[in-house]
Amino acid sequence: MKAEDVGHPEISDLTPEDLDAMLTIEQRAYAVPWSRGNLADSLHNGHVGMACRLEGKLVGYAFMMQVVDEMHLLNLTIDPLWQGRGWGRLLLEAVKARARQLGCTQMLLEVRHGNTRALKLYRDSGFKQIGVRQQYYPTPRGREDAIVMRGAL
Repeated sequence: MKAEDVGHPEISDLTPEDLDAMLTIEQRAYAVPWSRGNLADSLHNGHVGMACRLEGKLVGYAFMMQVVDEMHLLNLTIDPLWQGRGWGRLLLEAVKARARQLGCTQMLLEVRHGNTRALKLYRDSGFKQIGVRQQYYPTPRGREDAIVMRGAL
């Protein structure tokens, strides 16, 4: 598919049939990706799962977990082959809208200190840093800090 032939993605719910595609995207996107088990657990354990699809094909996804009136964003990923088109922002706005529909007033998340694209997306979307979880994320050569952020919904 050529860039000029690409339409606008649609947001929908994740399904168990998305598991293989999620795993492929996760492995492309991260040096230390979520495992198939992590993804399957999120699908089956009541987490809110949202898909970003282009002509029916999964190009991104997000998982959230509700705790009373807070939503915790666990994972938001756009396939690296499709990044840079504003679809992460589109998916984040859909995630925030779903959280509001579920009665949440704020969203919390952790993001890798070195993930400058994601940090910019979250800051541009109104999230503020509220802390640091030292040595939170595994990396191929050790561990990396997580920036903890909160955003009003």
